[in-house]
Amino acid sequence: QRYMSSKIPAVSYPNKESTSPPEQLELDGWKVTMKSSVQDEDASTVASSKDEDPLTATRELIEMWRLLGREVPEHISEEELKTLMECVSKSSKKKYLKYLYVKEKMKKAKQIKKEMKAAAKEEAKDQLLETTKEDKQQNFLFLRLWDRNMEIAMGWKGAQAMQFGQPLVFDMAYAEYMKPKELQNTVSQLLESEGWNRRNVDPFHIYFCNLQLDGAYHRELVKRYGEKWNKLLLTATEKSHVDLFPKDSIIYLTADSPNVMTTFKHDKIYVVGSFVDKNMQSGTSLAKAKRLKLATECLPLDKYLQWDTGTKNLTLDQMMRILLCLKNTGSWEEALKFVPRRKHTGYLEISQPSQEIVSRSKKSKTFNSFPKGSLNKRHTRKGDLNKNI
Repeated sequence: QRYMSSKIPAVSYPNKESTSPPEQLELDGWKVTMKSSVQDEDASTVASSKDEDPLTATRELIEMWRLLGREVPEHISEEELKTLMECVSKSSKKKYLKYLYVKEKMKKAKQIKKEMKAAAKEEAKDQLLETTKEDKQQNFLFLRLWDRNMEIAMGWKGAQAMQFGQPLVFDMAYAEYMKPKELQNTVSQLLESEGWNRRNVDPFHIYFCNLQLDGAYHRELVKRYGEKWNKLLLTATEKSHVDLFPKDSIIYLTADSPNVMTTFKHDKIYVVGSFVDKNMQSGTSLAKAKRLKLATECLPLDKYLQWDTGTKNLTLDQMMRILLCLKNTGSWEEALKFVPRRKHTGYLEISQPSQEIVSRSKKSKTFNSFPKGSLNKRHTRKGDLNKNI
């Protein structure tokens, strides 16, 4: 009995008095509440999907990928977003975003490199300024005396040129032929010409003839020079060059002249027309010189230069430098170096007959250096030696 009682589990019977009937569940009400919650959720999702823009959705996707540590650009434009939305698959979107990421990274690297270069340049500039300041402080007295002496020397040369120098006339009677822009270019060339003449060893006495007071030329010159206009060592007058100089001594330089200038004449007065001849009719200055019955000449450009392209008209500052060089040296090869190289291919070579003449003269000089009969005596001595052998 003990063995059997140990194997058989004890069964407890419930007390009929303590038990209560199970609560009845309200299934119908539960179903109604669940259906209403599901309908509310569906309506909210539909409304949110209607309100959400595809561009904002794409931006949120990019932001999410950025937080996940993927290669995504920090800034993206509207066009790039539209291109991204046109990508069909997810892998193509990833590749496009990676391309934009690499592109943005390269742009940042270039910007950093540019900033570093600018900083280094600024630092070098500061160092150069510091060194120049130190040098100026050291050589301030010398530079001040040098500038002052140079100004005095230039002023002295200009004063001598106004008294004893060869006149050079700029004819200012062409204002009506030019537009305002062309007139400004002409005045700029006149300023360059005056500067080259002032710095030269033997300057011209410059005349601005036919310069009407309060005219277009006069207003532009006063505007450019300012207070220095009244201190310039040149002659500005409303008179014509024909009224100031005799016609026999005047030569009008124009590119349309049939007469070629061979040498520079120190006893003549050269006249240069002050105009920019881009839109002017050719022969305007030549016609004016013929009306005034003046001699005309042109530079020998075809004689010394292999002319390639462009017109044979030179600027006023180029003419000034050519005339100054001719006046000081008399060499056309040196003077025509101031013609721009874009207009010609080089200097013409010396002709064959002239080369033969030069070589003959050299040979004659070498032969004349020996005394007469010296070469024959030398040959006879050699002959006598051969006979004795």
